[in-house]
Amino acid sequence: RGDLAQRKLIPALFQLHKNGSLKPGSRIIGLSRGTLSSEEYHKVLFDAFEAYTAEPIGASEQWKSFTQCITFLTLDGNSQRDFLKLSQLLAERDDIHRIFYLATQPSLYVHICRHLADNHLITENSRVILEKPIGHNLKTAQDINHHVSTWFSEAQTFRIDHYLGKETVQNLLILRFANSLFESQWNNRHIDHIQITIAEGIGVGSRGSFFEQVGTMRDMVQNHLLQLLCIIAMEPPYSASPDAIRDEKLKVLKALRPLDEDDLQNNVVRGQYSRSNNAAEKLKAYRDEDDVLHTSNIETFVALKVEINNWRWSGVPFYLRTGKRMDTSLCEIVVEYKKIPHSVFSALNVSPAPNKLVIRLQPDESIKLGICGKQPGPGMHIQTTELNLNPYRTLNKPPTSAYEHLLLDAINANTTLFMRRDELEAAWQWVDPIIESWANQNRTPEMYPAGSWGPAGATELLARDGRQWNERSQSDDSQ
Repeated sequence: RGDLAQRKLIPALFQLHKNGSLKPGSRIIGLSRGTLSSEEYHKVLFDAFEAYTAEPIGASEQWKSFTQCITFLTLDGNSQRDFLKLSQLLAERDDIHRIFYLATQPSLYVHICRHLADNHLITENSRVILEKPIGHNLKTAQDINHHVSTWFSEAQTFRIDHYLGKETVQNLLILRFANSLFESQWNNRHIDHIQITIAEGIGVGSRGSFFEQVGTMRDMVQNHLLQLLCIIAMEPPYSASPDAIRDEKLKVLKALRPLDEDDLQNNVVRGQYSRSNNAAEKLKAYRDEDDVLHTSNIETFVALKVEINNWRWSGVPFYLRTGKRMDTSLCEIVVEYKKIPHSVFSALNVSPAPNKLVIRLQPDESIKLGICGKQPGPGMHIQTTELNLNPYRTLNKPPTSAYEHLLLDAINANTTLFMRRDELEAAWQWVDPIIESWANQNRTPEMYPAGSWGPAGATELLARDGRQWNERSQSDDSQ
């Protein structure tokens, strides 16, 4: 019944229902502490679907048949009676695969799994999906993993990161490992640096209380940013099997150079949004958000310069940044290649720009390669032209949603795009010392105006290396 279910899960399940990916007889049970009939729940979902998706459903037969699969049940996590009702409901079909999606506070994961086990709801065909953040630090993540593994094996446990479900991320694996053109030059001999940006135009909204306990490092860096880094930097796996791919991602996390105190001073920027400077759009400061302390030092922005200690990436900096209340909502990976060693056009006073591969994950998904070519007309003038590698331009349909991909993978027991236990713990192991250092110093984050690209320190992070962030507006990519 929660926000995630209404905005993402139910629309994804509806698409799977429409295209026949849900087997006949499949059931969806919505669980919440609220008291609703199934019919009232259907109305809540209908209203949410109309509000959050572009697809009009009206009184379609597909929606009607979909809602016939959906039942609502009141469930309080502390009520044995409610779990007994769930047990009775599931007992009507005890020969099927059960997927329990826990979109709750991570502190409740073990509690819920224990109740499921005590009521004999977990079978050998059951699976559990865990939403991030899993844990508050390495120790709590290990505790959750340890206890959940009491009832669910690793093959039954799906730790979801919806960024990995995006079509473009999966396309990136094909782009790298099915094209010698790219893989042969995917190394420190040809690549100057790599940027990964996850910018959110929104603020914390109604999640102020949650964010005060978490911050951007836990909420975004530990999972989303590091997972994208792994996909970009991993070695070719021996096969496309789930463990082959996840083995290589784990190696990246283990090769990440730990950040010492000098790095934290010079290669990490920690920011928090203040009131906007835009007179036309008054955006409040983080400290003015609901349920946020007026003296809060929680970060809403993080930028880092990191290095991977291995043969392929030695000497190549990776610049990561993510933040809330930024200029626009944007997720992209920029691979900037090295400049040519010698320009034969120097006498013409032209300098070819370095090639850039821009992998856009949102708001639209695309892959574009910037190459140099001759500007049409008289004279020898160089211009940058983009090769658009986006397959959806010709298909005339949007990419499959991330949750649609991932839910179908969970149904089919495919763990490739889900985090393995050792991956999760390796990410926490790298992030924890940074968070602990911040807590010990209790420094005020660098402020940045809401609606901007972040604090000045993030710009300086690249500028002192002679580089700059790839900051293009959405309109630039609508051409």
